[in-house]
Amino acid sequence: MSEATNAKSGDGKPGETRAGEDKPGMGRVFLVVVDESPEMKVALRYACRRAARTGGRVAMVYVMEPADYQEWVGVSNLMREEARQQAEAIMQKMAGEVQKHAQSFPILYFREGERQDEVLKLIDEEPAISILVLGAATGPKGPGPLISSLTGKQVGKLRIPITIVPGNLSDADIENIA
Repeated sequence: MSEATNAKSGDGKPGETRAGEDKPGMGRVFLVVVDESPEMKVALRYACRRAARTGGRVAMVYVMEPADYQEWVGVSNLMREEARQQAEAIMQKMAGEVQKHAQSFPILYFREGERQDEVLKLIDEEPAISILVLGAATGPKGPGPLISSLTGKQVGKLRIPITIVPGNLSDADIENIA
C-alpha cells in the first residue's frame, strides 16, 4: 500500500487527517497550501526544489470550507463527502508532482474550516513544519486573500517564516533561485 492509502488520523480532531510519516531529523518541511490556482503550482514547484536541494520534505494542506447546511444534515453530509473526494483527487495529483520533483512522498494534511485559521493551527500543532510557501497571484486584485491575511494582522501569530513565490515564475526561474 502507498502512504496515501495508509492515511492515518491526525490527533483525533474532527475534520483533520494526515498521511505520511514525520521523521526526526528529516530536514526542513516546506508547507504549501493546496488549491486550484496557477500560483499554487508555482509555489509547490519551488517548495519541491528547495526540499530536494536541502534534504527537506514537502507538506501539503488542503482546507475544505465547512458545509453550511446544518438544518439539512443529509445535504451537509453529502456536500462534505463530495468536497472530501475532490480534495483527495487534487492532493493525489499534486503528490505525484512532488514525488516527481522532490523524489519523496509529501506529508498530506486535510482540514475543514476557514483557510487562514486552519493553516495557523496546523503550523502551531506540527513542530516539524519549518517554512510556509505561498504563491502570489499576479492579477490586479493583489497577491491573494491568504497572503494578505498572513502578512498583515496575522503575521505575529506565525512561528515560522513565509516564503512568497511570485506566481509568474517559470520552471527555469525556479531552478535558478531555489
